[in-house]
Amino acid sequence: MLVSKQIRLAVGARAFGARLPVVAKANSGRRRMLQANVAAMDPPAAPLTDDRGYKLLEDGSYDLSAPPPFGLADIRNAIPAHCWVKDTARSMAHLALDVGIVAGLAYSTYTLNAWWAWPLYWIAQGTMFWALFVVGHDCGHQSFSNNRHLNDLVGNMAHASILVPYHGWRVSHRKHHGNHGHVENDESWHPATKSQIDRMDPLGRLGRLKFPWPLFAFPFYLWARSPGKTGSHYDPNCDLFQPSERRMVLTSDAFMLGMVGILAACTAKLGVLAMFNLYFMPYCINVIWLDVVTYLHHHGSDNPAEKLPWYR
Repeated sequence: MLVSKQIRLAVGARAFGARLPVVAKANSGRRRMLQANVAAMDPPAAPLTDDRGYKLLEDGSYDLSAPPPFGLADIRNAIPAHCWVKDTARSMAHLALDVGIVAGLAYSTYTLNAWWAWPLYWIAQGTMFWALFVVGHDCGHQSFSNNRHLNDLVGNMAHASILVPYHGWRVSHRKHHGNHGHVENDESWHPATKSQIDRMDPLGRLGRLKFPWPLFAFPFYLWARSPGKTGSHYDPNCDLFQPSERRMVLTSDAFMLGMVGILAACTAKLGVLAMFNLYFMPYCINVIWLDVVTYLHHHGSDNPAEKLPWYR
């Protein structure tokens, strides 16, 4: 009996000893789970930002992929209330001033007809042509006045004077704003894919990639759109337009043809050289202005110290 009792005690001790590591491991696992849960409940570290809320990377440079520290509502609230008021009389006054400056520059320089005055005229008049484009741009956004018919009339006249199809451009510009920066759906100023660049003909690659030729891209964009897209801003059957917009596109084409007729009549009256100086060279300066300004609007800096990322 004594031996049997000793055997039972020994077996029990070994069994208890065998369970000890299991219990210890279980307790250790529970402790690790508890520590993990406590760590999970700790608040995440605040992102690095500068004093204005711009997100920083660990090395102190700006995170150019981070969203801005403000929203659209903040931007709207920062704009004075009077800037949202559409004043038709004031808009028409500014338009009259622009047209008066254009006419005054042309008349005075043509009358003077000095070799040194023409280059100065080209730059000044080209800048004023750009001002007329901005008027048409604002009409396209319906910010010129509260009257859509007036906006479209002024837009057609202002844009036709610099050979831009108002409604064709307005529709593509609307699509651009709705798909800004989208590689496939953006209408203008979107990055071309490598496959598109590889398929470009040499002339297209030259015009898009080799300075200074991209400065003159706008007329070609109006005629043939962006790489990878078909049709034209002048074609009412282009897939850029809805069937309901066909008449508007044709209306702008008619304004364009009217302007071409005026230019032809002026050329017949004044001569090719005079029209080269009076219109063609300012038109080229206007195109350069348009391409430079819109390029700067749609491209950010690659400087790592730059604060403004993609929303520039």
